[in-house]
Amino acid sequence: MYFKRRCKITFLCHGATIYSEEGRFSDALNYPPLSDLGVEETENIVKYLRDRAIKNDAIYSSPALRTKQSADMIAGFFKQDYEVVDELTPRKCGSWNGKTYEQILAKFPDGLTDALINPDEEKALGGETNQDFIKRIKTVIDGLVERNIGNRIIIVTHPDVIQAAICGALEIPGDKLFKIYVRTGSATQISYFEKWSSLVYCDHVPL
Repeated sequence: MYFKRRCKITFLCHGATIYSEEGRFSDALNYPPLSDLGVEETENIVKYLRDRAIKNDAIYSSPALRTKQSADMIAGFFKQDYEVVDELTPRKCGSWNGKTYEQILAKFPDGLTDALINPDEEKALGGETNQDFIKRIKTVIDGLVERNIGNRIIIVTHPDVIQAAICGALEIPGDKLFKIYVRTGSATQISYFEKWSSLVYCDHVPL
């Protein structure tokens, strides 16, 4: 039972947007859409799935426009529908929403330091702490695993959601979340077992 896999999840990060290309924080769901680069990145993901003959039993997507656009392309390859999971939203950014890292560093130097060094402390910025974010995403992923015992599934989502899923699966502390690098148009795979999880690969960007 210790080595019996319960579920294998391939996390596919949505393609690039103008916000990701500019390095902006965003928790918005209806904007921005995929950029031309984002469409190209998602096409490369589809080719990767085809070339690797990756199998799946179900496809899930975050509710944001950029993830659903990516999921449309991926589900089209498999000729199947996908389910939107409303709780798979990106981290709540609070007053950092829509701002670049440079703008945040200039305006909130203490706030950014606090978020990176003391992620579990409540901040007056209106955002979501690292630990709360990881806990929220882990709860959602655990629920999807329970619904898919013995299955292989695909989740189309955001870079920070994948970071949180990795932290939740491997019991990585919240202050290390930002040290996990996940790019748009990348693939990450985690195998979930009865009492532990294994990161198979992370941030693979097909060429």
